[in-house]
Amino acid sequence: MQAKVKRHIQQRGPDWETHEEPLSPARVLDQLAPDQICLLDCATMWLTNHILAEGDLATAQRELLTAIGRCRAELVVVSNEVGQGIVPENALSRRFREAQGRLNIALAAQADRVVQVTAGLPLVLKGTL
Repeated sequence: MQAKVKRHIQQRGPDWETHEEPLSPARVLDQLAPDQICLLDCATMWLTNHILAEGDLATAQRELLTAIGRCRAELVVVSNEVGQGIVPENALSRRFREAQGRLNIALAAQADRVVQVTAGLPLVLKGTL
């Protein structure tokens, strides 16, 4: 994961400011100004971190959505669609898959725009490009 983060930082270049908040992105979101743009990359990893920490997922999701709602900056949230494949065999994977689906539904409901990108091709599901 550290190599992946390092690669993303290098690809994005020096104009990007990176904050790593594996469990509480609200701290960063609350500090952003209206003239800033924030890429939250990604909600799926955030969810993974919370599931593995075995905390109160419902409370964590509510806090994330509240922080997103009060964020003053333009916010782009990356999230993965994991429910289009086969149903996983093990219980943890099924729990994750269901939780990711619920998180994506909640994020989409709150968003002004939802764009699904597959093979680099955008499909607008809500709003306009």
